[in-house]
Amino acid sequence: MVTTIQLDNKIKMQLDSLKIHRETYNDLLIRILDSYKLDEIDRESLIATVEVLSNPELMKGIREALSEDGKGISWEKIKKDLDLNV
Repeated sequence: MVTTIQLDNKIKMQLDSLKIHRETYNDLLIRILDSYKLDEIDRESLIATVEVLSNPELMKGIREALSEDGKGISWEKIKKDLDLNV
């Protein structure tokens, strides 16, 4: 049985870069999946990661936060500003 899937061009290019000479996408995906022991991965964590990565607004916020090198607020300042006794 053969199934067709849709991929963004960016994902296809990433997969192409992982292929070994003349390797089919099917063989590439088998090789990738075999390299992970899915039973040992925390599935909830994996699902949460996929949800974050697939949320464009959240990813935009993360990119913006990461680009603000050294402009963060210390935990001590946040506690003080919010009058937290933690």
